[in-house]
Amino acid sequence: MHAAPDSLRADELVRATRKRRGASALARRSRLTFAIAAAAFVAAALACAVFVTAGPALSWPLAALYVGAYAFVSRIEFEVGTGAGIPTEVVLVPMLFALPPGTVPGFVALGLLLGTAAHRPRSLGIDRVLQQLASAAQSLGPALVIGLAGGTPLRASAWPVYLAALGAQFAFDFGSAGITNTFAHRIPLRTLAGFLGWVFFVDAALAPVGLAIAFAARANNALVLLALPLVMLLRHFSQERKRRIDNALELSDAYRGTAFLLGDVVEADDQYTGAHSRHVVDLVLAVCDRRGMTADECRDAEFVALLHDVGKIRIPSAIINKPGPLDDEEWALMKTHTIEGERMLERVGGLLGHVGHIVRSCHEHWDGRGYPDGLAGEEIPLVARVVSACDAFSAMTTDRSYRAAMTPEAAVAELRRCSGTQFDPAVVDALIAVARL
Repeated sequence: MHAAPDSLRADELVRATRKRRGASALARRSRLTFAIAAAAFVAAALACAVFVTAGPALSWPLAALYVGAYAFVSRIEFEVGTGAGIPTEVVLVPMLFALPPGTVPGFVALGLLLGTAAHRPRSLGIDRVLQQLASAAQSLGPALVIGLAGGTPLRASAWPVYLAALGAQFAFDFGSAGITNTFAHRIPLRTLAGFLGWVFFVDAALAPVGLAIAFAARANNALVLLALPLVMLLRHFSQERKRRIDNALELSDAYRGTAFLLGDVVEADDQYTGAHSRHVVDLVLAVCDRRGMTADECRDAEFVALLHDVGKIRIPSAIINKPGPLDDEEWALMKTHTIEGERMLERVGGLLGHVGHIVRSCHEHWDGRGYPDGLAGEEIPLVARVVSACDAFSAMTTDRSYRAAMTPEAAVAELRRCSGTQFDPAVVDALIAVARL
């Protein structure tokens, strides 16, 4: 399994995961972390082979069959969420009953190395070896459970042991991934736990299939090859899913490029607005992370933060760049920029059209005294509430044509003063926490 930092958007998470899967070289810190994890696995696998002696006698031809099958399925990756799952469960489970359980971790490691060498022989350097050995740690848990249970023979009444073995696999997988990803890739455990939930779901779904194959293989061990058609089907589906994700990433890039282009058009008439919008983006994404908002909400928030001022294109430059306060007529015209922004984005359509109504609401106030629709409280879209507070904080801490920038401390004090009237109090709390990090 693979994971990526939670400070990134969903599409960036996918890109980061793909980049890490494709990279064969490790940074110095990562290499040291994986070296320690790999050494720990090798020591544990050797101890398991020596001291966990229950189960059937070792058959080397059968072991070779399972290592080959494991190597084959280890090359089938299908993207789940922001990471990747591998359907090794359909081979690992029958392997635990066909071979001495204590030897299984070693054979799993051998299968992973063989699969990598067969797929890309030149990529099997020391760094890749360390990563594969660390990945094999998940097999230690079920091997220990099955081995300590006396090499439990296959029978329906032994289901508690099978559940315990699956739970042990998850525990060892999480422990190994937690160490390597926290120290090597600096991935927070909260992010890792969310990602591994999907990976464990895939493993849990495939474990009964593996158990069924194990029951079938009691009559003839070669029946483990029955898993291969299923794996090939998963491979086909994984390729289809990868193509859809590729298309989604390309579309996301196109929308983001359009948003930046529109922002540059605004900046051409108002340099403050362009730079300000990019500062607001940084603040908004930090607040979204702080509040634990969903990937879709973060995506919308980024686009709204980039485009919340796009309607100013329709406002005369004389008003936009006026060095002093606006009069009533000018202010009334300025207030139409959110409506104009919504109209422009609706004409673009797609994701940008989707966020148009949020752009319209970015100047609504928590107490209902904002514009253009007088929305109040929870009536205002959450993303608009976040952008509104971040927009104000950025404006207060930036030099304007008619006043100097406030200090961050003064801006925070102003946020607190307006909390519950202009701004959502919960958003203000998150923004202040982020601003002081």
